[in-house]
Amino acid sequence: MRTQISQPDRSIPVLPAPVEIGHVRLPPRPILLAPMEDVSDPPFRVLCKRYGADMLYTEFISSGGLIYEAEDSLQKLEFGEDERPIGIQIFGGDVDQVREAARIVDAVNPDIIDINFGCPVKKVVCKDGGAGILRNLPKMQRITEAVIEVATRPVTVKTRLGWNDSSIKIVEVARMLEDCGVAALAVHARTRAQLYRGDARWEWFRKIREESGISIPLIGNGDATTPERIKAMFDETGVDAVMVGRGAIGNPWIFRDAKVFMETGEVPPRPSWRERLEVVCEHLTLKCDWLGERKGVLEMRRMYGGYFKGFRNAGKLRAEIMEKGSRDAVIDFLLNFNDDWPETQIAVPAGRPASVGVKRAVLPTSA
Repeated sequence: MRTQISQPDRSIPVLPAPVEIGHVRLPPRPILLAPMEDVSDPPFRVLCKRYGADMLYTEFISSGGLIYEAEDSLQKLEFGEDERPIGIQIFGGDVDQVREAARIVDAVNPDIIDINFGCPVKKVVCKDGGAGILRNLPKMQRITEAVIEVATRPVTVKTRLGWNDSSIKIVEVARMLEDCGVAALAVHARTRAQLYRGDARWEWFRKIREESGISIPLIGNGDATTPERIKAMFDETGVDAVMVGRGAIGNPWIFRDAKVFMETGEVPPRPSWRERLEVVCEHLTLKCDWLGERKGVLEMRRMYGGYFKGFRNAGKLRAEIMEKGSRDAVIDFLLNFNDDWPETQIAVPAGRPASVGVKRAVLPTSA
């Protein structure tokens, strides 16, 4: 008698599985903070973690800078236990340098070592660093193998589709990297020639998954700038995780909002003016504690645009802040300004559904 094989009950929804990167276990559909120069430093990472980022990455660190003990490179190795799981990202085009830099990174005990094969900046790519390596795939393989050789923790890679449209070999690259032993692959869905122009080409995520045969987690990056776009990337492309870059600048709430939207279909109202001010002041304070007051105040200036985006007369507000030379002066100005702006008067940014019920703000002329 032939054995009857029971069929699965199609009425029971299949829930997403946790994502495993080596020993690092992430929840289903994790949302990651991308490594961004001058952005994803410890002060900002702490805020993103609080608001729901499932894994954090450091700013990218020069392999040469680590080997020659450049102060700014060594400082980028710093992280707190409350930031875990965290990946430290390195870049470089010299195989031996990257290998030795990986030893240095490994010694500070991050959860993951990440290799940057995607930065499009000219001063990086001219020496085969970042996306420059996409012109020399055998060398990409040697660098990857060198890092894996010395690492005692999972190694991941972040790259782009290719150098330009005529040299897109991301399917073969994905297969090669998995064969090397990479534990996960993040892909920014643009070529180096595109830089950050035009739309990210999400169709390539499904091609990578279906045509490469890789079984390691595939992390999508590029234009995941709103809760709606984050959910769409998961739903439309089949990626295992989404990495958020520009959408998080001045907006650490994006991780929380995206998770709420994926769960309920509703985008939460934007943070109240009071909450926004509290986070800006905390971010500034953390920056000053980490870098010293003078440098912290200066570096924080690039963040205000994101925090106040969507508010009427935000340019005037930023201009006033730029004139302040101390942490206390910035905070005093913001807190005094807050007294003139009711918490409920929050602007609606472009693309935000009207159903969230927030009101359009009118900034006082004194701003």
